[in-house]
Amino acid sequence: MTHEKTTTAHSGYLMLALGILLIALGVYSLILGIRSGNLLWLIGFGVGLLVGILILVGLFIVNPNDCRVLILFGTYKGTVKKNGFYWANPFYSKRHITLRARNLNGERLKVNDAAGNPIEIAAVVVWQVEDSYHASFEVDDYENYVVVQSEAAVRHLAGAYPYDTFDEDDEEILTLRAGKEQVNSVLENELQERFQRAGIRVIEARISHLAYAPEIAEAMLRRQQASAVVAARTQIVTGAVSMVELALEKLSQHRVVELDEERKAAMVSNLLVVLCSESSASPVVNTGTLYQ
Repeated sequence: MTHEKTTTAHSGYLMLALGILLIALGVYSLILGIRSGNLLWLIGFGVGLLVGILILVGLFIVNPNDCRVLILFGTYKGTVKKNGFYWANPFYSKRHITLRARNLNGERLKVNDAAGNPIEIAAVVVWQVEDSYHASFEVDDYENYVVVQSEAAVRHLAGAYPYDTFDEDDEEILTLRAGKEQVNSVLENELQERFQRAGIRVIEARISHLAYAPEIAEAMLRRQQASAVVAARTQIVTGAVSMVELALEKLSQHRVVELDEERKAAMVSNLLVVLCSESSASPVVNTGTLYQ
């Protein structure tokens, strides 16, 4: 047997009634044996009481989204998944396993990303037991197995990708911060491979915490701010050059004014100062001629 085998059990209500009846008959035999002094009635009492107790011991309940793994002297006999009140061989060991979805809120781990930067990362995993045989016999403790393997998967994921990239040429590289859905998908697939031995299915896996480690957080923040400033400046300059080019083109096209190369250079310089300045410009009105 290398996989789960779903089985059925006898109705518990019928066996409960039979067990109570046998115990009652045993008590009745005891009363008759005491009154008559007949040893056979006393033997009947012992047999009825023993069989009745054994029948009651075999009763068990399967709640919704639970199961019972039946084991007889070290041999796997099957798994009862249908909820209800049942009876099985009283010598069966009836191990309880829940099939409900469970949440694992992983602890924050301090690891190095692919670039060697220390980061803090944590993940939330939603999982449930899919194969009760593997969960019972392939691993020692499937709940602890989930915790350990989840931590190992998160550490491996953090070391496989950089936290972020600051080079425009590396924008296509998958990062932990930018590629959330893709990274979560990679984590989910790796967890599923690791949990397969324990018969556990991963319903969902998501990174719940991601940040630089405290010792480099401030330096990385300044680096991000510098990158943002450079990107913003680049965009501003590109837009300003386009606007100056458009202004010169329109002036020439509509023949508003004829400018020599020196005056064009002065106009370009003034427009760029106005457009690229961080503060509002204070224009100076020239009331003289163009050349004064």
